[in-house]
Amino acid sequence: MSEQIRLVVDADVCVGIGQCEMLEPEVFEYDEDAGLASVRDDATLPRDRADAVVKACPSGAIKIAE
Repeated sequence: MSEQIRLVVDADVCVGIGQCEMLEPEVFEYDEDAGLASVRDDATLPRDRADAVVKACPSGAIKIAE
């Protein structure tokens, strides 16, 4: 089993494009009222998918939780 990675969204940096939710709808949710994405409770991804979604974020708001 591959390592599971937790992600975080920096609300101050998120521009609300929703790319993350399109790529990983089980992990991210987009709040239309706030115009921000967030990580669903206890959601994780395998390392390769976590790296891909971090790179795909146009604002750089998604980071790997340390």
